[in-house]
Amino acid sequence: MKNTTILLAILLFMTTLAHAQKYMTKGGTIKFSSETPMEKIEALNRQVNSALDFSTGNFVFKVLIRGFEFEKALMQEHFNENYMESEKFPNSTFNGKITNIKDVNLGKEGIYKIVVEGELSMHGVTNKVKVNGTLEIKGSKVLGKATFNVSPKDYNITIPKAVIKNISEAIQVDVNVSLDKLIN
Repeated sequence: MKNTTILLAILLFMTTLAHAQKYMTKGGTIKFSSETPMEKIEALNRQVNSALDFSTGNFVFKVLIRGFEFEKALMQEHFNENYMESEKFPNSTFNGKITNIKDVNLGKEGIYKIVVEGELSMHGVTNKVKVNGTLEIKGSKVLGKATFNVSPKDYNITIPKAVIKNISEAIQVDVNVSLDKLIN
C-alpha cells in the first residue's frame, strides 16, 4: 500500500512537471527587413503565435501574413496582394525542434544558445531550415530570439522586374517571443 502511494505521488509529480514545461504566446513579434541601395523596406507583425514544449524540444510558430504592418500603406498592399498573395496563403508556419534543448536549464536564469531545425512554410512552399538563436530564462518567462535570412525565390515569391533592385535577395527575419508557462 505504501509503495502504491509513493508510485502515485511520483506519477502525479512527473505529470505536473511535464505540463509545467509547456510555454506559449500569442503576442510574439516577427520583423523583416530588406535593404538595397535603392530602398529600405521593413515590416513588423505582432500577431505571432508560438509554443514550446521543453520535454521534447518541439517549437512551433504560426504567423498571419496580413498582420505585417509597413510604414507605407502602398507597400503593405503590394506585399499582401502581389508578393505574398495573402488571400490564397494566409499564414506562414514553422514546425521544428530545438536540437540542444537539454543545454537549457529552466531552473537557472540566463541566456542559452540554441539550434532550431524544422520546416518553414510560406506562400505554399515548405523548406527545411536550421537557425541559431537564444532562449533567456527570466523568472517564469522564456524569451526566444533568432535572426536569419529568407530568400523570396526559395518560396516561389516573384518580384517584378520593375522593382527587383528595390528588394534584396535575402530578407532578414528577426523573431522575438516572450513565452509564458501554461497553467492548468
